[in-house]
Amino acid sequence: MKYRFDIEKILSRMILFLMIVLCCGVAVCISAQETPRPNVILVFIDDMGWSDLSCFGNQAVRTENIDRLAQEGISFTQFYVCAPICSPSRCGIMTGQYPQRWRMTSYLDNRKQNDVRGVAQWLDPSAPVLAEFLHKAGYATGHFGKWHLGGQRDVGDAPLITEYGFDESLTNFEGLGPRVLPLLNTFDGTEPRKYALGSDTLGRGEIRWVDRNRVTGCFVDKSLEFIKQAQKDGKPFYINLWPDDVHSPFFPAKEFRGEESKKSRYHGVLTELDRQIAPLFHSVRDSESLRKNTLIILLSDNGPEAGAGSSLPLRGSKGMLYEGGVRSPLIVWGDGLVAQEQKGKKNQTDLFQSIDMVPSLLKITGVNKEPEAAYPVFDGEDFSDVLLGRKTGQQRLAPIFWRRPPDRPGPPDNAWPDLALRKEKWKFLMQFDGSKPQLYDLEKDVSESVNLAESQPELVEEFRKTLLDWNHSLPKDAGEQPQPRNKQ
Repeated sequence: MKYRFDIEKILSRMILFLMIVLCCGVAVCISAQETPRPNVILVFIDDMGWSDLSCFGNQAVRTENIDRLAQEGISFTQFYVCAPICSPSRCGIMTGQYPQRWRMTSYLDNRKQNDVRGVAQWLDPSAPVLAEFLHKAGYATGHFGKWHLGGQRDVGDAPLITEYGFDESLTNFEGLGPRVLPLLNTFDGTEPRKYALGSDTLGRGEIRWVDRNRVTGCFVDKSLEFIKQAQKDGKPFYINLWPDDVHSPFFPAKEFRGEESKKSRYHGVLTELDRQIAPLFHSVRDSESLRKNTLIILLSDNGPEAGAGSSLPLRGSKGMLYEGGVRSPLIVWGDGLVAQEQKGKKNQTDLFQSIDMVPSLLKITGVNKEPEAAYPVFDGEDFSDVLLGRKTGQQRLAPIFWRRPPDRPGPPDNAWPDLALRKEKWKFLMQFDGSKPQLYDLEKDVSESVNLAESQPELVEEFRKTLLDWNHSLPKDAGEQPQPRNKQ
């Protein structure tokens, strides 16, 4: 009897142990399921200057909704895009690689002009696109807004946006698939004019015409619909909200046109942009699940159009390699993701670039904790801890490089620099052959007004060699030969 009692006792303890192990395993699984992957919304504004937002110094316009993002998140003042013009800038932030690798070196135009400038007709679908990585990992992915990576003017056979890893898309006249095209209304009694640059003749997607001042709102509405569906499906989401505001032509609503100058109409468009994207920000804040697990990143694709936006006190504007052409405001918001102690602060020390977004977001989303181990070699570096405010003072391993667009040589008597790099406090610019070096200490001279090249010959030689080596490693375009200046 004693032997039988011992056996029963042992068996009961074994069963209890197995139940505990099983329960712990279930608890671990439940815990893992209750930690969802973060959602990401990338707001990529078109042609907005470094100092156009009121939280970055604009005194003429109050961008209160974007300012609130900055007040609740982190602003970065030494952030750069990888090109001073739209298509290559968009390529870089999507691939984590310099756009020259994919022959995306200026805005995509018609076939003839693309060929003349040595520019690709569209982004090669084999490029390592962030959306594709996230889509394969179970994210719902949507692109709503300007694309300009193929499918414009007379190029109607480019891949659809959904062939780059996006589940859904809605774009403007710079892409294919469903799109919203603008009506230019002057509010003077004349019929609004259609503005499509040939997109309305390409087919390959439903077209809807709306007033130019409502286009951004259409992209926001579609983003909100997409978020609701992703929540219903139980999926994390990644959204490109890429408005074609504040790019010209400037046709704000009647009450925002001011005295009808270029500058006042631009300010009207900026005011409307801030108002129209507000419902998206409010929707995320008002949902507890979204508020705690959504990252909103807001920046501009390049500097402002001359005579419209502002990058003061920076030098230069769109198309130029000076700071005003390539430095962008950056705001990162995430109520449950950004370090609490950094909220509302400005990071004025960390120096990084838009190509760093891909490896950083792969790390933040947990899609791949070590991107370099399983993905293509990115030119970008992992700045995820900096973006989330967990770290400051991170040094980039490589300098930041730029090559000017082939159709932006500058005036014949005062050519713009062809190549540039930024390393630590130094900004270096020169021509393709290494001539006309310019060296600036941006800690003391953010306006790039005092050229120190003659007094720092060793640095000039070091940077010249580094920059030439980088440029020679990449496919060439027609920029090294004079090209006519095209407006965009």
